[in-house]
Amino acid sequence: MRLLILKHFEFDDPAFILSWTEHRQHTASIIYPPDFFTAPSLDSFDFLIILGGPMSAYQDDVYPWLQAEKLFIKSAIDAGKNVLGICLGAQLLAEVMGGKVYRNAHKEIGWHPVTRTGIQHPLFTGVPDTFESFHWHGDCFDIPEDAIPLSYSEACRVQAFAYGEKVLGLQFHLETTPRCMETMLTEWHHEIIKAPYIQSGKQIMDKSYRSNQSFLILGNILDQFEQKTDRKGIAI
Repeated sequence: MRLLILKHFEFDDPAFILSWTEHRQHTASIIYPPDFFTAPSLDSFDFLIILGGPMSAYQDDVYPWLQAEKLFIKSAIDAGKNVLGICLGAQLLAEVMGGKVYRNAHKEIGWHPVTRTGIQHPLFTGVPDTFESFHWHGDCFDIPEDAIPLSYSEACRVQAFAYGEKVLGLQFHLETTPRCMETMLTEWHHEIIKAPYIQSGKQIMDKSYRSNQSFLILGNILDQFEQKTDRKGIAI
């Protein structure tokens, strides 16, 4: 299986995804859209993973490359590719399929509980009913028509959704490494303010050991996508 990863800030660290890819004997390539986005051929990948970023899905005027990326994401969905969107990636998925992305009432930064809605979906098989995940977002979204909500948190009413059998959006960060958390706290320290759902840097790093549990959950989700892809890399 050939993975294509869209990475939106330089110090993002998809190390676990790359480790999973190597262990499963798949291949992965990474594109950095903020440099200049040219849509790759749809025949060049089987599984698209759209990572997070500090920009908002609706900031096309500030980040002109977003429009081209959205068109590419929509074409991948229409082509029946497996697609996983994380944070910004989930918001982009929601928008290109007709949902609305907007500022949430609260920013959610740190380790907060995520609860499943009780709706079952193959890509969420094995995900715990409740778990703590790392978050760093200020936007939220309305899911597209025909999508199903899979989880929520106290601060954000949609934390995960599925569209059909091959598209999954996660608002929370299962992939973030402790090293990336440290850099985020340094680079974006101005966002760590006193607020109901924003933890201090110490609170965040004191719970960074939970990353290992997050990796297990993410690995399980990636396994579900793998099972939906035949040996030739075709989504089934």
